[in-house]
Amino acid sequence: MRTSTSGRVGQYAALLAYLVFLAFPFLWLISTAFKSPRELGSLHPTWIPRDPTLDNFRQAFDEQPLLRAAGNSLLAALAAAVIAVLIATPAAYVMARRRTRLAKAATGWVVVSQAFPLVLVIIPLFLVLKNLRLINSLVGLVMVYVVWALPFALWMLVGYVRAVPTELEEAAAVDGAGRLRTLVSVTAPLLAPGIVATALFAFITAWNEFFFALVLLKTADRQTLPVVLTHFIGAEGVADLGPLAAAAFLATLPSLVIFAIIQRRVTGGMLTGAVKS
Repeated sequence: MRTSTSGRVGQYAALLAYLVFLAFPFLWLISTAFKSPRELGSLHPTWIPRDPTLDNFRQAFDEQPLLRAAGNSLLAALAAAVIAVLIATPAAYVMARRRTRLAKAATGWVVVSQAFPLVLVIIPLFLVLKNLRLINSLVGLVMVYVVWALPFALWMLVGYVRAVPTELEEAAAVDGAGRLRTLVSVTAPLLAPGIVATALFAFITAWNEFFFALVLLKTADRQTLPVVLTHFIGAEGVADLGPLAAAAFLATLPSLVIFAIIQRRVTGGMLTGAVKS
């Protein structure tokens, strides 16, 4: 009994330490965003600003086009998430239900493709988009985001599809439903938690992505928010810390808000009671 209790206490302590480790950068970012320049230069920094100010936020909006950049990021992230889910859902259904060598090879390739570094693919992607005249275009950036998100989206959705009982699809087939009708009317509603989680992953990945946007977008009116954030760092590498922290804090809010809204939907309990035992 004592061993079980001590083990549980150790697990909770480890979980608490992990949460503190994750929360520390974000909490420090919030604190920095509301500090005055005098406090930012202090040799004895504090967690809670002594004289909170909104000047950093005003200065951030005055120095850089944050709203336009946020609009570009939102457009690219939403488009990439929707397109990736629309492509990955039927593909994952086929890969999960067709246990052929080709399906297994495709699943293996999906996993292996995640090991490729960004630097390895950026030159071929740049040349392809240049030939398509999609450099400095949000359309080209969305195409890149979709291709980059698809492997992991497929890997996630294959697991969700395999969790759907085949008895439901067999019953639909007995009633005369074809594969497409079964996928749309029977399987897809049960995949809602997986589809939402996958779309959230694709959105957050595209929203936070920096490298592709830096290379492919040339003019200021097309740049996304992560790229614009680098403009708060001067030529000599000196960061305008207050406005940078304020802008970075605002950039993290959409992901947090979206996750807070849909986190109740990301649950595996929708299959409970679907099949009678």
